[in-house]
Amino acid sequence: MMRAGGDEAWWKSAVVYQVYPRSFADSDGDGVGDLPGVLARLDHIADLGADVLWLSPIYPSPQHDNGYDISDYQDIDPMFGTLADLDALLSAVHDRGMKLILDLVVNHTSAEHPWFLESRRRRDSAKADWYFWRDARPGTVPGEPGSEPNNWGSAFSGSAWEWAPDRGQYYLHLFAVSQPDLNWDNQEVRDAVFAMMGWWLDRGVDGFRMDVINFISKDPALPDGPLTRSGYGDGMPHFSYGPQIHSYLAEMKRRVFDSRTGSYLTVGEMPGVTPGQARAFTDRDRGQLNMVFQFEHVSLDHDGDKWTPRAVTVPDLRETLARWQVELAHDGWNSLYWNNHDQPRVVSRYGDDATYWFESATALATVLHLHRGTPYIYQGEELGMTNVPFSDIGSFRDIESLRYYEQATTAERLDPSHVMATLRQKSRDNARTPMQWTAGPGAGFTTGTPWIPLNPNHSWLNADAQKAGHRSIYCYYKELIALRRAEPVLIDGDFELYANTPDTVYAFRRCVADDCIEVFANLSGDEVQLDALDHGADQVLLGNYPIQNTVPGRLAPWEARAFRRSPKPPDADPR
Repeated sequence: MMRAGGDEAWWKSAVVYQVYPRSFADSDGDGVGDLPGVLARLDHIADLGADVLWLSPIYPSPQHDNGYDISDYQDIDPMFGTLADLDALLSAVHDRGMKLILDLVVNHTSAEHPWFLESRRRRDSAKADWYFWRDARPGTVPGEPGSEPNNWGSAFSGSAWEWAPDRGQYYLHLFAVSQPDLNWDNQEVRDAVFAMMGWWLDRGVDGFRMDVINFISKDPALPDGPLTRSGYGDGMPHFSYGPQIHSYLAEMKRRVFDSRTGSYLTVGEMPGVTPGQARAFTDRDRGQLNMVFQFEHVSLDHDGDKWTPRAVTVPDLRETLARWQVELAHDGWNSLYWNNHDQPRVVSRYGDDATYWFESATALATVLHLHRGTPYIYQGEELGMTNVPFSDIGSFRDIESLRYYEQATTAERLDPSHVMATLRQKSRDNARTPMQWTAGPGAGFTTGTPWIPLNPNHSWLNADAQKAGHRSIYCYYKELIALRRAEPVLIDGDFELYANTPDTVYAFRRCVADDCIEVFANLSGDEVQLDALDHGADQVLLGNYPIQNTVPGRLAPWEARAFRRSPKPPDADPR
C-alpha cells in the first residue's frame, strides 16, 4: 500500500483503481452492480496493489447519463444501495490501508434536481439564477429552431439550449437536455456545492474526481462559436478555460480543503486543457488541484470529431505523452490513464486485441505506469478487457452513442452498418459492459440479466482464469505496481525521452542522480533492432516476455522491457 510517513503528497506514489459501480459486481441479482457488490470484490482491488478506489457516481439520478445527471448530491441511489452501504465500504477500504474518492459532478445537475425545478418555476424564484437562463434571440419566435440564445452545440448532439415554456426562456445544457448547467457566477451556488463537498469529507471520503471541472466558468457574454461540421458552433473557447476558473477553484481549495487536517486527492477532468493551463492548476505554489485529466492522447484517433477516426502512429503517442511529461516536470503533476468509463478499451484501440493481446496490453501498461505521475486503472483493464462486438443498436445504452446513431442515420443519412462499425470502435459502452469475473453465466457479475450485454469473450477472458495462471495480464499488473512501489526513482525521477529510436519504439529513462531505470517498448507487431538494448539479463527489472526469450539489441513484437543502467549514456535526449 501507500508509503508510510508524513508525506502530504501521498497521491504521488498511489495507484488509483476506478470502479463503474453499475457494471462491477451485482450482489442482489437485479442485473445492476451495487455497493455491496463492490465490497464483496474489494480484495480483488487490494490484492492488485491499488491504493485508491474511485467510484463513478452513486448518487440518486434519473440515470439518463448513467448517473452523471444527479438529482440529490447527499444520498445514494437505491439501485446502488444506501448510505450505510457506503459507510461499510469506506470502513473496509480504510481497514485495508486504502483511500476512497467520489465523482464530483457540479458543472451540471439533473433537470430533476430540486434546485433546477425551483429555478425553472418562474423568473423571480429563490433559485432563479442558479442556472444559465437566456431569452430567445431578438426577432425570432421563441422555441423555434434558430431562436436559441447562441449557436453552441451540445456534446450529445443538437443544440446546447432547451426551451422551457413554463419559464419562457432557454436554459444551457452543454451535455444532455436533462443536464442543465449550474451558474457558478452565483455565490449561492458555490456555497451549496462547497457545503456538500464538506459533508462528504466529514463522512470519511478522501477526495474527489471532478467531472469537466474546467467548464464551470463561462464567458458571461455567451458569444457564438465557430461553426463545426455538425452545423452548430463550438463553444469550447468560451467555457473550457473561463475567466473565473482559477478564482473558483482557489475558493474551493480554501473553503473545502485548507481548513481540514490531512491531505486529499483532487483530480480535475479537463477536456481541452493545455499543458500550460494544467501546470497553472497543479503547480506547487498554487496547488488548486493535485492533478488533471487531459485528453490529448485519447483524442489522437479523432479526425475533427470523435466519430471520424484517424490512424494513430507510435510517434503520435510518443510526442504527446512525452510533451506532457516535460511540460509538467517541475511545477505540476500528471495523471496517467489509458482507460476510463468514457473511453474504448485501450488494447483494442491502440494495441492488438487479436494476435498480440497479452503482449500489447502489457506493453501499453508498462509505458503508462513507468511515466512520472499517478497511474489510474479502470476496472477490467488489469485483465486486458477488450471492445465489444455489439450486434445491433439495441445493445447500446449510452446516451451519447444513441444520439449519434439517430443523428447519423437520419439527418446525415449515413449507412447504418457504417455507423454501427464506428460505434463498435468508439462508443463509451465498450468500457461499460460488466466486469468479467468468471466464465460462467453472467460472467460472475450477476445471477440475473445484466443491464447491458456481456462481452462474449468472458468465456476465456476473466479474472478467475488469469489468477489461476502465472503469465497473465493480471499478474503482470501486480508486478508492475510492485515495481513502481519498490523503486522511488519511478515516483520522483526525472523523465528523459530517447531520441532517434525506430518509429515503433517508445523509449525513455527515469533518473535521480545516477540511479536510472530505462524503459523500451516496441508498440508494433514487427520485431525491431535497437543497439541501445545492450544491458545484461541481471539488470532486467520487468518484461512481458520470458527473460530466456529476450535478445540483447532486439525487441520482439509488442515487447516491453524495464531495466536499471548507469551511468547515463551520452546520447540521451536532455528533455
